[in-house]
Amino acid sequence: MNYDIIIIGAGPAGLSFARSLKDSKLKLLVIEKAPAKAIQKPAPDGREIALTHLSEKLLKELDVWERISPESISPIKSAKVMDGNSPYSLGFDTDNKSGDALGYLVPNYRIRQALYNAVEGQDNLEFMTDISVNSLSTDNQGGVVHLSNGESRQAKLIVAADSRFSATRREMGIGASMKDFGKTAIVCRMEHQQPHEQTAFECFHYGRTLAVLPMAGKLSSIVITVDNELADDIVNMDEAEFDRDIEQRFGHRLGDMKLIGERYAYPLVAVHADHFVANRFAVIGDAAVGMHPVTAHGFNLGLRGQATLASLIKNARIHGKDIGSKKVLAPYENRHMRITKPMYWGTNGIVGLFTDDRRPAKALRSLVLRVANNFPPIKHIIKNSLTEVRR
Repeated sequence: MNYDIIIIGAGPAGLSFARSLKDSKLKLLVIEKAPAKAIQKPAPDGREIALTHLSEKLLKELDVWERISPESISPIKSAKVMDGNSPYSLGFDTDNKSGDALGYLVPNYRIRQALYNAVEGQDNLEFMTDISVNSLSTDNQGGVVHLSNGESRQAKLIVAADSRFSATRREMGIGASMKDFGKTAIVCRMEHQQPHEQTAFECFHYGRTLAVLPMAGKLSSIVITVDNELADDIVNMDEAEFDRDIEQRFGHRLGDMKLIGERYAYPLVAVHADHFVANRFAVIGDAAVGMHPVTAHGFNLGLRGQATLASLIKNARIHGKDIGSKKVLAPYENRHMRITKPMYWGTNGIVGLFTDDRRPAKALRSLVLRVANNFPPIKHIIKNSLTEVRR
């Protein structure tokens, strides 16, 4: 059976890409290795996504934003970056350009649910779930994927959205820069005694980092980053001991704190593909760029990238051009590469500096915070990169 585009992966990038092509009249197939139930009713996974203004705009254009319950959307009105035990912080607040919020914190599973609800029943879209791609190849006319059930499917273009460890990316000969930080992010939710005033905190303590991100009411998302060998001890720590530990490390700013629900652990590995396209093939989402979460741009870059590729494909379709040709795909790589490369390497540099506990690094990061805080042009650039008000 032939399609115009085969999309491998039904995560946020794959589903948003399919939704972006809703009115294109292109015949789409999404192939997902997880069972149908996992994408129809995604389970909570502890991850909260910090969405920029651009991501909010794109989700509204996809008719996805309104499918997320308002009580699940928490505005971030200010942010502070703390260094070690120093009371000094780099602060960001809202202004006229960023509106009444720097961004919005939304549970990952709520976004996934809203995306699936948006594409469910889409006329030009078919799903194949609980099936893996064993191999794929392309030629001058199109591409073919060979599936774990013994069947094959063909399309003019194959788009991979199958995670930062994308097997299809590797099979198509696209290498990637990979950074294993040797650390694990532990995420959970905590109730607290004092209001958070919609302020997000990123605390670079020595030996670990602690992010406290505002959710609805007196509830915050907690992200602890530690060396891999310490992760199990924190995940399995007695709840009362865990509560007291976070209270103390956060300087009792929110009073008494209590764990709500589970703790989830995620190894931290960042990836940037060397290329985003090959012959009749493209990568989007984490298959293109998988970021360290410290700057909260992974999901946002994925959403932006799929929108760029979808726009180019729709324009090619309107003008009767070959949607899988190099002339259509090359501009996607060029545009997205210009955005992602500086952000990827810049983020890795920030992580390297602010998790290095040697004395020279401590002195340098303290200086960096003070210069950024007191030199408006630098602070403005950092803030714009975090909020992404426009494309």
